Amino acid sequence: MAPSQELNTVLEMIRNRSAEVRKTTDDYRLSYERIMASLPLDDDIKTKRVGVNGVPAEWISAPESQDGRVVLYLHGGGYLFGSARTHRVMLAHLARAAKARVLALDYRLAPEIPFPAPVEDSVSAYRWLLSQGIAPEKMVIGGDSAGGGLTIAALVALRHVGEPMPAAGVCISPWADMEATGQSYTTNAEADPSVSKENILKIAEVYMDGKDPKAPLASPIHADLTGLPPLLLQVGGIEVLLDDSTMLKSRAKEAGVPVEMEVWDDMPHVWHHFAPILPEARKAIARIGEFVLQHTG
Repeated sequence: MAPSQELNTVLEMIRNRSAEVRKTTDDYRLSYERIMASLPLDDDIKTKRVGVNGVPAEWISAPESQDGRVVLYLHGGGYLFGSARTHRVMLAHLARAAKARVLALDYRLAPEIPFPAPVEDSVSAYRWLLSQGIAPEKMVIGGDSAGGGLTIAALVALRHVGEPMPAAGVCISPWADMEATGQSYTTNAEADPSVSKENILKIAEVYMDGKDPKAPLASPIHADLTGLPPLLLQVGGIEVLLDDSTMLKSRAKEAGVPVEMEVWDDMPHVWHHFAPILPEARKAIARIGEFVLQHTG
């Protein structure tokens, strides 16, 4: 099926942001906040800031959201930038589609606080949700880009410490390999308007802060995924990160984990952000909503 006309508008927005001169981490943070702030939030969406075992977070809910069904969401941004604010609009659409409350976690970021702080914060947030009486079978952990890799890392860490698994995991355009070994870094280099191997390796160096880039909780393509819940992977066909999903899918299958991988033709990195203007974003989020409802009942 041919891509929508709106896709050209989205690609131009991404290219314009990518062309901005950004020298510092703060430059990247402000740029991300600015482009996402231009997207409209539906009037019936409710948000509430909350402390989660010492980590700031934000509840995002729609009228359709059920209190007992929760998506713990781990935002993207290379572990250096991104926030509940940058993802609020996308997560509002997810809250509606999944009929769930979404808890967007503002985990600690590098370079101020590098690996493994985001993994620790994610585990802590999940434990907090359990302490609030949310049943694990009514919870899903999800995330995009770095947050997609972090979703798998958090699930592995939760299994390791013996916590009950959530009902499912959702990874959008996941970054799961700190060494950027996938062939798609080359084959999709010209097509991808937002991510490059060079930038990925620079960001990975900052996040890892001298630690092993093959660490399973940083690069979950090297993790044992045995015992994880069912997974849904969504990735765009023009992404350099495409093979990160392919490798994650292989690791999950090897471990006997039910996994679905969807490659969305012509879509850029985390196209879901643009749900207010992009039909394919709304369709992808609707599909995630179906997956969440399928596994949480």
